[in-house]
Amino acid sequence: MTTTTTKKRKATSASAGTASKKSKLGEEGADQVKQILADTSNVNSELLKLAQYARWLEEEITALKPKPKSADDIENEAEKLRASVRSGIVKQMGWKPSCKTSSSKWAYDGVCNDPVVFGHMLGLDGAPTFKMKKMKKDEFQDAMGDVSASIRYGRLYQHGDITVRWPGDGTFKLSGTYGLPRSDL
Repeated sequence: MTTTTTKKRKATSASAGTASKKSKLGEEGADQVKQILADTSNVNSELLKLAQYARWLEEEITALKPKPKSADDIENEAEKLRASVRSGIVKQMGWKPSCKTSSSKWAYDGVCNDPVVFGHMLGLDGAPTFKMKKMKKDEFQDAMGDVSASIRYGRLYQHGDITVRWPGDGTFKLSGTYGLPRSDL
């Protein structure tokens, strides 16, 4: 029985080569469009129309790029998201026998396509750089505000650390525990 060993190609060098080919092709095309539009006297009319159409497409693409958000826009979106998250958590906080030991669980799944807004909602300086993080109860309450629910003869409060999951695809999950206020706190 014989074995043969073969060397595998590295994926990084192949992808880098195709990327540079694509950018070179794009630069050449852009240069040709500039030349055609600069000197229209001795150019075929169909070629001129095609160059004008290419220029129009370039302008459309630049117009479709999202504009950077101002600090007020980020704050407003973060406040809307914060209110939605707080409301979703409070709706889950209902009475259960495990509330006596403050071990009732809640979990909130949400969507936020802008990482900067999500980071601002949690009181971070920018977009989150983590996939999963444990936040202290006080830190979470400073960022989100008071998270408590009214029950028949009292209130239920957030207890323990909060797990924040941010996979980076625009979705997030928050989970934690709640219950009656503990007398040993």
